[in-house]
Amino acid sequence: MSIAQPFEMSWTEEERYRLLVHAITDYAIYMLDTDGVVTTWNPGAQRLKGYRTRDIVGRNFSQFYSEEDRLRGEPQRALATAAREGRFESEGWRYRKSGERFWANGVIDPIRDERGTLIGFAKVTRDMTERREAQLALERAREALFQAQKMEAVGQLSGGIAHDFNNLLMAISGSLELLGKRLPPDPRYATLLDNARKGTERGAALTKRMLAFAEQQPVEPRSLDLQKMVEGMASLLQRSLGPMISISLDLPAGLDFVHADLNQLELALLNLAVNARDSMIEGGVLHIAARQVEHASTDLGRTLPPGRYIRLVVRETGASPATSQPPLLTSGPFFAGKGAGQPSGIGLSMIHGIAEQAGGRLFLDSRQGQGTTAELWLPAVPRVAAASEGLRLVPDPAARGAQPLTVLAVDDDSLVLTNTAAMLEDLGHRAIEATSGVEALAVLQRETAVDLVITDYAMPRMTGLQLATTISARWPNLPIIIATGYAEFGSGGANMHPVLSKPFLQRELADAISNAIESV
Repeated sequence: MSIAQPFEMSWTEEERYRLLVHAITDYAIYMLDTDGVVTTWNPGAQRLKGYRTRDIVGRNFSQFYSEEDRLRGEPQRALATAAREGRFESEGWRYRKSGERFWANGVIDPIRDERGTLIGFAKVTRDMTERREAQLALERAREALFQAQKMEAVGQLSGGIAHDFNNLLMAISGSLELLGKRLPPDPRYATLLDNARKGTERGAALTKRMLAFAEQQPVEPRSLDLQKMVEGMASLLQRSLGPMISISLDLPAGLDFVHADLNQLELALLNLAVNARDSMIEGGVLHIAARQVEHASTDLGRTLPPGRYIRLVVRETGASPATSQPPLLTSGPFFAGKGAGQPSGIGLSMIHGIAEQAGGRLFLDSRQGQGTTAELWLPAVPRVAAASEGLRLVPDPAARGAQPLTVLAVDDDSLVLTNTAAMLEDLGHRAIEATSGVEALAVLQRETAVDLVITDYAMPRMTGLQLATTISARWPNLPIIIATGYAEFGSGGANMHPVLSKPFLQRELADAISNAIESV
């Protein structure tokens, strides 16, 4: 009885190699002759590049390169390098039969016969598009994080400087106000005092802009005259833009008001202007215009509720890249393509947030060679309603008829503390000074006749809010006013106490005292 022998098939080395190459579908593996003409083609190459074997064999592999690479001789250089050095590897854009490009990693190895004569090349190509996109996304995320951290640091620095500057302005403005009451009526003195007061007002406006940039300024929306706001910022904008850029204003008289926060709106306009400056490298014109428009729900491209709006348009004449849609709104400064080292602002996404917070929208339109146009659409407020909103006047302190009080003033800045005490005494009150929360509590322990506490918020070791919480627990009927230059209370219940914004005038101090006493 014969025993069946196992079936055996004899494979040559060449056949095994061919089967292996044809089994691979994730890599394009093919051979070239010494001139770069394709001589073999595996299924992976067909899947990757889109050519069938009969379509590509006999044609030069240079057709996978871009026109620019072919003109520079990149295919020939690749073969020469592989022949000379024994290997050539590169990454770059390559093209499929459909014309679609992909990011490829290619390796070329020379093939030599037994005598060492070059007889061709082996080419292996991988599609690295997904990996490259993931790497670029990671790099963009890292850059965005770096920019966010940088802007946060700048914001914290701005907030700290603005806080200290507010204290200086507080001392200067209060002293000027008290000095004006004591000087003899002389026109020369009056002019100097008026100039000094205007200087402190401009300084206060500057600190508010810095605090708004640092996101440490309380949001106080109110009716604003957009025409006056933009015209009042014209000199600041021109200084920010430099001598190569001129400003064109088109602001018709009689526009309705807008309801928004003044500091935020000024900051949004300033940053749009600075961003436009960076696009106009060779100079140009920044056009700022405002129009009153009636918006209907059927308007195309405007995701706004129907109603009346003021449209603030900022248009620059730089050579902006063409976009088929508004540029990406990001948390980073302005356009994502902004180069390293260039000036940066609060970010388009934040300007977009300012507009939405006011009930409006930010729209962008960028066209090749024509620059970028930014439009802030803000809800309009009739001028009559806006005028009636501003009719509330703060009565003169002397006319309030308030009885003298014993007021505990707490501030770690001696200039501010002295100034606050002087204003209190000028109003007819008795002022007790304390330079810290601990000292203020000691004063309250020994002084039983304190009627009111005015405390700064930003103090070391014990903040004004912590002091107010402690006082309210021990003396629940004692009214407290927290004086601060910016909103930094968090969620600790600062809304339980009235806030007096620094720098404040004597009239504002008197008003705050009256309201605090009446609320008890």
